[in-house]
Amino acid sequence: MPKLTETYARKVRHSTSGTDKHWDSEVKGLVLFSGKRSKTWYFQKDVGGRTKRVMIGRFPTITAEVARLTAMGLVLEMGRGAGKTMQIGAPTLQEAMEVYLARPKLRSDSHRQGLRQQFERHLGDWLRLPLDEITKRMVVERHQALSDRPSTANHTLKYFRTVWNHARRVHDLPEAPTMAIEWFQETPSGSIIEDLREWRRVVENLQNPIHRVYYELILYTGFRKTEALTLEWKHIHEDRIHLPMTKNGRSFDLPILQVHHEILAPVRGLSRKWVFPSPKAASGHISKPERMKWSPHAHRRTFATVAMEAGVLEEVVGRLLNHTPLSITGQRYVKPSLDALRPQMEVACSALQSRVGLSEHG
Repeated sequence: MPKLTETYARKVRHSTSGTDKHWDSEVKGLVLFSGKRSKTWYFQKDVGGRTKRVMIGRFPTITAEVARLTAMGLVLEMGRGAGKTMQIGAPTLQEAMEVYLARPKLRSDSHRQGLRQQFERHLGDWLRLPLDEITKRMVVERHQALSDRPSTANHTLKYFRTVWNHARRVHDLPEAPTMAIEWFQETPSGSIIEDLREWRRVVENLQNPIHRVYYELILYTGFRKTEALTLEWKHIHEDRIHLPMTKNGRSFDLPILQVHHEILAPVRGLSRKWVFPSPKAASGHISKPERMKWSPHAHRRTFATVAMEAGVLEEVVGRLLNHTPLSITGQRYVKPSLDALRPQMEVACSALQSRVGLSEHG
């Protein structure tokens, strides 16, 4: 174990992965963390079975001599009992992610899976790093490295910011380093299905009948892709479909009609649990329906567009789509009943049937 001098600190090489720790031979608890791009002085001590760590500062801004004197001062402070108020060592990104994902009120399983996949795919080399070792420069460079996929770049680093801010509630962390990012501008395609008769011909020619039902259902309900894929029969009722957890973090009930039951009829009896089963999938349900020229979200936008053009008020369309109302009154006080929304669903579905080329579904 060496004495951490200015010369030694200067010669320490940056790690190729994770963080290397170099402990001082004279001042117990003084340690130099060497990451891929930076070197940082810490004072660390175990108190009552828990690691308490204080960041002294970056090298070479903080010299070895200053770090040593600061660490000696912290030793004296802890000897007087001040250690009880010292910061517990910042968690690694992996630890912070797991704590965040364990939240019982996390908005949905798809959000949980999406965040984990993004971190493992695009931030995998950071997972073992303490959060306070991840700098503004690092997040800006990673964001730029994903510039060929602007949406992925933005979502990945915004997920990172969410996890950081959740950890910040417990740990003494500064503002998230993502404050330095210039976010890419994203322009939604906004595309809809212009020719629903063509859509009908394409859907009827899909090889898998389960996929045909899937696309019909999302057109006539406006469901999001995953909301439909993960539907269970126990949530299909005579007058409604119940979604126990949605993107906005709450349950939702959508009024349904005879047309919806007729759409679902071909897949009844295929599985006791899943509406859209897949024996080959680990989840038990289909996860990647056969691709068409129109995305699942284009079906959702088409449902909304046709409903509004048929005379359904925009606010009511938002309710049918389970959008969060903008006003406080809408969010907290106005809760339209299923019976109040059902006539508007009838208007929307009747207009869709007309454009598809069906006077009645069948």
